[in-house]
Amino acid sequence: MTLLIVSPHRSDLSRWQQALQTCAPDLDIAVWPQVTVPEDITFALAWQQPAGIWQQFPNLRCVSSFGAGVDHLLQDVDLPTDTPIVRLVDPLLAQSMFEYIAAAVMGILRDFDVYETQQMGGLWQSHTPTLSQHCTVGIMGLGQLGTYTAQKLVKLGFNVVGWARSPKQIEGVTAYSGDAQLPQFLQQTQILVCLLPLTAQTRDILNLDLLAQLPRPAYLINVARGAHLVEADLLAALDAGYLRGACLDVFRQEPLPPTHPFWAHPKIRVTPHSSSITNPESVAPQIVENYRRSQTGAPLLNQVSRSRGY
Repeated sequence: MTLLIVSPHRSDLSRWQQALQTCAPDLDIAVWPQVTVPEDITFALAWQQPAGIWQQFPNLRCVSSFGAGVDHLLQDVDLPTDTPIVRLVDPLLAQSMFEYIAAAVMGILRDFDVYETQQMGGLWQSHTPTLSQHCTVGIMGLGQLGTYTAQKLVKLGFNVVGWARSPKQIEGVTAYSGDAQLPQFLQQTQILVCLLPLTAQTRDILNLDLLAQLPRPAYLINVARGAHLVEADLLAALDAGYLRGACLDVFRQEPLPPTHPFWAHPKIRVTPHSSSITNPESVAPQIVENYRRSQTGAPLLNQVSRSRGY
């Protein structure tokens, strides 16, 4: 029985191999495409897997994502529908995501984007900062990452509202749910953070109609998936003054093409999908546990619902 690691865009997977081997010294590990006996593969850890890859492994029992996102697996038509999918849930992942969002929010609060522009023009001019309690941060997506981030921002003194498809209860957070309550959520959100899972319902949700409902000028932070955002609509919203700016960590095409207009736009900050990077040592025990459970037929940890998409 062999665990297969599939991540063709990662140049070095030795840290992942070492973390898994440290956790389970007897574990047989293969790294795609170096697979000698495809029939031995029963569990896979995958990210941006090549098309058609699963047809090689007739005894595959479970596939785990490298992180919290699983859209790359749910959208893979070659992955048998009866093959369970699991995601990784890790406190370090949540803390890393929160730190990225907090840095972006604090920069907006203290006008760092304005000062960067002024610096380019040699302009010395101070601005009265907004206090955290006078700033409403709205989080779309109240799963593990969204809930953790919301709770941490509340402790920093921010007024935090949240929105999800189904009702949630989070201490200190006003939570809205469903299409009917989305406008109420948007109308008070000054800084919008997208942490939604990518599903058929959430694809293209960050469009001009939604952005126009935010109080002006609002700010957008997208750390979920590039396909949530209609890119042309973001540019239109910035030109129309609906938004003060945007901080984007995820894109429809990654890496972001060198000629993409986001690179040079003065109101857009681009980071290379670095908001939250999975720590191999932290999640290795979870991966190994799911590997062992998949071999015995025991209930899996953090199994994904294919119908919900998360």
